[in-house]
Amino acid sequence: MSRKTIDLYTFTTPNGRKPIIMLEEIDLPYTVHVVDITKGDQFQPEYVAINPNSKIPAIIDRETGLTIFESAAILIYLAQQSGKLLPTTQKEHFQVLEWLMFQIGGIGPIFGQFNHFKQHALEKIPYAIERYEKEIFRLYGVLDAQLAHHEYIAGDYSIADIATFPWIANAEIGGLTLVAYPHLQRWFELVGQRPAVQKGMAVKF
Repeated sequence: MSRKTIDLYTFTTPNGRKPIIMLEEIDLPYTVHVVDITKGDQFQPEYVAINPNSKIPAIIDRETGLTIFESAAILIYLAQQSGKLLPTTQKEHFQVLEWLMFQIGGIGPIFGQFNHFKQHALEKIPYAIERYEKEIFRLYGVLDAQLAHHEYIAGDYSIADIATFPWIANAEIGGLTLVAYPHLQRWFELVGQRPAVQKGMAVKF
């Protein structure tokens, strides 16, 4: 893979950290453009032109001319471009994609809604908090069962792990500990030792 610069538009949310970790893992140069979602930068016309959904992250690959938004799409693109962290054999390829979609369709939305109702909602609604907390623990259980038989989520370290780690870390910060999920705890500590993950999680804008 040739050395090229990726323009990364992101912020310090779990989704925003995924491409930073990925770019560090594949050792690809990138330039960060901060999209401060607390100030509404994501709604500025120049950013909407990059991501019509007004969310972060997004990338522009200046070499290929491609603009890509949605964190999972970015991870898949970078994996395919680099030939790393996404197997090419059919079975392993779709195992990684299964768990990537598990994060995108389950962990992200559920953890995000829990954080909203627990931390940011003007009115505390016990039913909503309890509902999403209960679902988080169910998802923890699914991951724990998978990790009882695999070192990483889909076998080898992959974009499925990169996608999932920042959300688990965010939940830990929010007080949802992994004490009752030893295999998930083991994985969390293992992935957290990777230099690329540490750098991606430490970035502050």
